[in-house]
Amino acid sequence: MGLVEPEPVSPAYRSLRNRLAPALSSTSGPDSLVEHLRNAPARLPVPDVTARPVWEAVDAATREALLDEAAAELRRTAPVLTASAWARTFRDGVRTAYEDSARRLRERATLLVLAATLTGEVAPADAPPGAAPYLDAAADALMALAEASTWCWAPHDRFATARGEVLPDPDEPFLDLGAAEVVSLLAWADHVLGPHLDTRIPGLRRRLRREADVRVLTPFERTRDWHWIGLDGDAHNWNPWIHGAVLAAALLLTEDEERRARLVRLVVEGLDHYLAVLPDDGGIDEGVAYWWQGAGRLLEALDLLADAGGAALDARDLPVFGPLGKFPHRMHLAGDWYVNAGDAPARLWADQPWHVLFQWGERLADPEIRAHALACARGGPAVRPRAGLGRALAGLRDPRWRDALATTDVADGDAPWAARETWLPRVQVLVAREAAGTAAGLTLAAKAGHNGERHNHLDVGSYWVALDGRPLVVDIGQPTYTAASFGPDRYQAWPLQSAWHNVPEPGAPQQPGPAHAAHDVRVDLTPAAAALHAELAGAYPAGLVQTWHRSLQLIRATPDTPAHVLIEEHWTPHPAAPVLLRHVLAGDVELAEGRAQVTADGHSLLISWDPERATARLEHRDLDDPLLRESWGERLTRLTLTVAAPSAGEPFTVRLERSR
Repeated sequence: MGLVEPEPVSPAYRSLRNRLAPALSSTSGPDSLVEHLRNAPARLPVPDVTARPVWEAVDAATREALLDEAAAELRRTAPVLTASAWARTFRDGVRTAYEDSARRLRERATLLVLAATLTGEVAPADAPPGAAPYLDAAADALMALAEASTWCWAPHDRFATARGEVLPDPDEPFLDLGAAEVVSLLAWADHVLGPHLDTRIPGLRRRLRREADVRVLTPFERTRDWHWIGLDGDAHNWNPWIHGAVLAAALLLTEDEERRARLVRLVVEGLDHYLAVLPDDGGIDEGVAYWWQGAGRLLEALDLLADAGGAALDARDLPVFGPLGKFPHRMHLAGDWYVNAGDAPARLWADQPWHVLFQWGERLADPEIRAHALACARGGPAVRPRAGLGRALAGLRDPRWRDALATTDVADGDAPWAARETWLPRVQVLVAREAAGTAAGLTLAAKAGHNGERHNHLDVGSYWVALDGRPLVVDIGQPTYTAASFGPDRYQAWPLQSAWHNVPEPGAPQQPGPAHAAHDVRVDLTPAAAALHAELAGAYPAGLVQTWHRSLQLIRATPDTPAHVLIEEHWTPHPAAPVLLRHVLAGDVELAEGRAQVTADGHSLLISWDPERATARLEHRDLDDPLLRESWGERLTRLTLTVAAPSAGEPFTVRLERSR
């Protein structure tokens, strides 16, 4: 059957303000938001360090792993944040010199706070050095963050850019993702270690709260047109990332109850802008990695809001959250491999807070979400400190998660969450497998979309092919960010260009912007096959080709024919320049007449075409970017078919199947 994009749904499907209207309506009276939030920190499921039965109940394996990691961190030299590293964004475009050091300092603080919480160590203010090593080192790391000139990452600081300077101004803080990360860390550290910090380092908590107020809470209150709020309808992952951090700071660092309520109300209003643009099919055009930094952070913020305010502030029953929670497993291929549209790695970073997805799977009564979270976390620690302090504390506090992780066994290759096919019409992504419930066999993923998507790669009409879950026809993914990654020079980076994606090049590359889109998008889903059909001419410069119809099909096995993927191209007229069909391949590639074979990790895919209509060449691209090497190793290969014969009659076809 053919499927097209559905009609829009009611805003009530996703409106926090409508759902929480009674609690948000006033700041005075017995049913006001102030009353709902009174004594909120004490109601959170994460208690402070003095609740020893809670922290001593953490299982020995998790405890020992964290303490071993913290002990190793104590032996390392603490990272130092320097002016010259921050300025490199403006000097040579390198942003990681500063951001990597800032990340390592946050990770150091997180590990040491967790260790001080698990051990419960404490000493008087006048006790000698060494009396509470984890607590003292945690305090030092927190103080280093408090004394940093800025929490903002340099490419984001528009105030510095406007001044024409290469240093931040502490009196003009810019509220960005970096500031969000630090304030969230300080809020949770203050909450969990507060009593022991007051005993060992009196005055530190006052300093932390002062910095949180000056750098985050006051700018958040006073400036109500931050671009990431999405007042213009362009809300993206910054919105829940920053709002969630502000929510934690408002609840845990603000003693003025009227102000706390005012901040929470602004957070809810801000999150509504993000919810308003979320597709009702749960799709995220930024990819799975950014699901964790956008939609995942939204779910965490809603958990925190409900924990703090009880039923009156619990909006977790909105219908949109069901499909939203499914997105990660719908894009899963096998192991740590995922369909990676946009700025996302093909191999998902290990340090994800899988307990968040597990908890939402239980809340939604969705066994597929729950099973996927457990399978992905299996073999690793119960909590991932590098994902953030608040997340780690929540995971440590949840015995259901730790018990399930310790007792659940999922056989290799078993994927009960894997549907035979998934079509997400809002983001126009299709994932189709030979059979449901397993990674075995061929998987075809394909996208239509437009080139104004967030973190876009000029990839309208691109596709992936995996064999037994291992991608062989691939999307390169995100290279290391530089100062140019989100500016006018974005597409100068070769991994973001259409020439390095699995799309046609009919004389010119695809063009950026939402106007350059697929049209007449349709999917056909039957037991025998799954197909995405799209008109791609609009993705290219106007007038280059009149039409370019692409069909991407997974044809399942029959007694007479093995499973295979067909890519069919039909275009008019034939352009003056050569027509190039690109295929980015991961593995060892052997080229012969009319065929190429790509092999990786024991999986071998045969790609074939009519040699009378096209010539083929291979180009090997050595990889020096550390992010790309994490996914692909030392190199990738591009297979380019140059098509000489016009497409007026039969379409040009590429076939992909398991090499026998």
